[in-house]
Amino acid sequence: MILCCGEALIDMIPNADGAYVPHVGGAVLNTAVALGRLGVSTGLITGLSSDPFGAMIADHMTASNVSTAYTVRSARNTTLAFVHLDEGQATYTFYDEGTATRAIQPDDIDPVPAETEAMFFGGISLCNPPVADSLLTLALAQPERRLVMADPNIRPSFVSDHDGYRTRLNALIGRADIIKLSDDDLNWVEPGSASLADKAQAILARGPKMFLLTEGGDGATAYLSSGRHLHVPAEKATVVDTVGAGDTFNAGCLAALRAADALNPAAIADLPEATLHDMLTLAARAAAVTVSRAGANPPWANELAAS
Repeated sequence: MILCCGEALIDMIPNADGAYVPHVGGAVLNTAVALGRLGVSTGLITGLSSDPFGAMIADHMTASNVSTAYTVRSARNTTLAFVHLDEGQATYTFYDEGTATRAIQPDDIDPVPAETEAMFFGGISLCNPPVADSLLTLALAQPERRLVMADPNIRPSFVSDHDGYRTRLNALIGRADIIKLSDDDLNWVEPGSASLADKAQAILARGPKMFLLTEGGDGATAYLSSGRHLHVPAEKATVVDTVGAGDTFNAGCLAALRAADALNPAAIADLPEATLHDMLTLAARAAAVTVSRAGANPPWANELAAS
């Protein structure tokens, strides 16, 4: 099983008339849903409200084969993210203070089951305490044999304490076996005029065995701590919006590694070229499906098999 750790929320997305319509979302939930739809046994550690939006989220998880057994239930409100679209590109305004996910404390989280193969961390839940500190504590507590992947999915405008956030990210990067960042995220984590390739090496120098760089329409590159790297172009798609694209990419990578029996830290640093190519290709294909339809709506395994 893979456990995803972070926010589940409601994306308020404008329709053709400009009215906001609720859709289940959140970067980490999107990754969990994409994994479940790709046939991977998946659970989600998140805060789940007893309000109507919380019920929407729970139903969405169940429908996509994501276990709700690891959620932290409370009467606190669900986080809302109002999505602003400009030529398909999404920006967000979050309403998160005191919500079901934001308020999670370390003791609220149940012990991780022994059969868990990998843990995924990311999204806005890494931005602000208390949940950010709770998830970092959870990540750092994982045994070395258990693979940890992280995608911070950085939203600078949402961070209340930038110094604290950078300290938290540095600690997470040091523990993670796989780090994924977009080009914009990488430039925020590693400011300066160095090339993206040099910045990728700087991330690897902090400890990860693999760094994944996504560049939208310019494709994705995997950099390994062994010194190798591989680039694949983006899949052609008619872009409706980009909501959930990077989250789906993460799921594709994890699903491909699991299928190749490589979902463990020892295998990551020196993956065979074919496995690396298959991983990036599946991730890119899955993300292309997501951008071709409205909202975070990752593909099912049979959709990819038919394409």
